[in-house]
Parts: sequence; structure tokens; C-alpha cells
Amino acid sequence: MPHRQVAARRATGARRLAACAGLALLCAAIGAARAGAATPTETLRRQTDQVLEVLRARGLTYAERRAAVRDLAVATFDLDETARRALGPHWQQRTPAEREEFVRLFRDLLERTYVARVDEYGGERVEYLDERVDGDRAAVRALIVTRMGLAVPVESRLVQRGGRWLVYDVLIESVSLVGNYRAQFDRIIRTSSYDELVKRLRERVAHLDDKSPKPARSSGSAPR
Repeated sequence: MPHRQVAARRATGARRLAACAGLALLCAAIGAARAGAATPTETLRRQTDQVLEVLRARGLTYAERRAAVRDLAVATFDLDETARRALGPHWQQRTPAEREEFVRLFRDLLERTYVARVDEYGGERVEYLDERVDGDRAAVRALIVTRMGLAVPVESRLVQRGGRWLVYDVLIESVSLVGNYRAQFDRIIRTSSYDELVKRLRERVAHLDDKSPKPARSSGSAPR
């Protein structure tokens, strides 16, 4: 097979897996919020399966599938912690009103970037490898495997609060989702201002809204 065709197939697979890994983040957070005293791996495995049922369900329209995943995620995702980590040291400088606005914008960005891509699910499965627990912190390693056998390593980072394991970050091929956003946000703030970051987030969310109701094809990157 020509090199260009091989590269194209790999690129397509990488984009699909990135979207699925983003959905895995939502699935993991949903499961963690409901699993009580289960181990981190048990938490992720049991509840991720329930969310995957929504992705696999036949007869659902795109809007119905997206709404089902969104409602589950919004109800259980620890967005305050995820947003705080994404903003990094700049979080401490924000007023309560600014923090509330940032969490809302970041939530909207994640929803429109990942939840909007639910129709890209192509039968991928999750294989759990191992977990590390250190007090109230944990990490669970897994593989997202396509029907063609292509596997991408994913690591979920969790924190235990009130007897529940909550996901606050996911590493895809050792690249942190939160760390990626944090680097982009920090660059915008340092080269311009926090107000500019908020402006770009609003524009990005509006741009993704314009694509609705079709699944978004964004790479998941923050506004530049």
C-alpha cells in the first residue's frame, strides 16, 4: 500500500481514537461519581460499560445520544477541579465570579468538543491494565482498542472525595488532557491577558455551536 494511504489511515484512526479517549474521560467521570467504595478500576469498568450502552444503542438520533451522554456527564463530572487544574496558577488570581464563568466556559468547550462527537464511536472497547493507589489519589491504566486491533494507551487520574473516586485528568499516549489545555491557556494569558482567553473561549464555543446539530470535527484543541 502506498505510503500516503498508510499515513492517511493512521491519521484517521488517530482522530477517531482521540475522540473516543475524550468520551472515555466523560465515561470515567460518570462512573467514578456513582461507584461508592469500589476500587478505581472497578469504578471505571462498571460505569463506563453503562455509558457505552448509550453509544451502542440503536434507534437513537444524534441529538438524543448527545443529550443522554451530556446529562450524565454534567451531573457527575468534577468540572471545578478539572477547570482549576487547566487554568493552573492563574486560578488563584481570579475572583469567584471569574472562576464561575471560566468553569462554565470550560464545561461548554469540553461538551462541544467531545460529547458532540458521540456519533464517531466505532465499536472501540476498553481493556484495563492496572491501577496505582496512593492515599486519596489513584491512576488507572487502560487501552482503547479499535475493531482493527489498533490500541492507544490511556491513563485516568482520580482523586477520592467523600468516599467517591472522581476523574480529574486523562493521559492519551502519555499526553495529559488537562496539561494540554493548561499550556495553551497559560500561553494566551502571558502573551495577552486573561480577558483575551475568555474572549477566545467564547468564540470557540460559539463556533462549535454553529456546527450543531452535526457532530463536531474539532481536534479538541483550545482557541489559539
